[in-house]
Amino acid sequence: MTVSGHGLRRDLDLLEALASADAQRAGGLGVVRLATLTGREKSQVSRALKALALAGVVERDPDTLRYRMGRRLFSLVARSAEDRLVRAAEPVMHALSADLEETSHLCVLRDREVLTLLSVSGHSFRVHEWEGRGVPADRTSAGRVLLFDATPDELYVRFPGHPALPTLWTTIRHARDEGFARVVEEFEPGLSGVSAPVRDFRGRVVAALNISAPDARIGSRLAEAGHRTIAAADVVSAHLGWEPEPPPGRMT
Repeated sequence: MTVSGHGLRRDLDLLEALASADAQRAGGLGVVRLATLTGREKSQVSRALKALALAGVVERDPDTLRYRMGRRLFSLVARSAEDRLVRAAEPVMHALSADLEETSHLCVLRDREVLTLLSVSGHSFRVHEWEGRGVPADRTSAGRVLLFDATPDELYVRFPGHPALPTLWTTIRHARDEGFARVVEEFEPGLSGVSAPVRDFRGRVVAALNISAPDARIGSRLAEAGHRTIAAADVVSAHLGWEPEPPPGRMT
């Protein structure tokens, strides 16, 4: 193995230690603890951490002096995860759009907005009008689905000063019970839609699969579209490693 290969392995050992449950609970780890965990000299660990910090891969808390995973690393992981998400979702979205003869969208949450990563029409080609566009999360079915895992406190922090947070919370809970969210001309006059959650291997909602269309065309079949969107979203979730829990009382 080359010297650079040894260095890469040692850096990975440090990152694995910083990604551990102990490190997450403690808000990071100090040089001494990292040296113990990796079996290296403190001076070596200190030099390696400084180099990783300069690259933005790790960060050092100025108060505790503990190191933790850096924002740049999280950004790289997020971009990689989104690329995998798009690749898993695109063929499923083509099938869903062809089935319903409507446009489908793959959406993620960005602060208080829903960002569309991919749009596919019912005619098997991409629609770029919505891609990269952000819309309010609280007024869209995709946004409500992306908030399925949120607590009331998290909604309060995400939407400070929102005039109808209790109503939003109730609407999200109802949608979660139904398995999909529906919106009828709330975001845009004449436009209605449904969304279903895409989950990762931990079961957390990481994206929403959405169908939007003029209400005159889809309004009478929102429930049907919702259930078909659930089925499609479950297929994407399975590609991401999600395994649904069996219904209560059933043996596995």
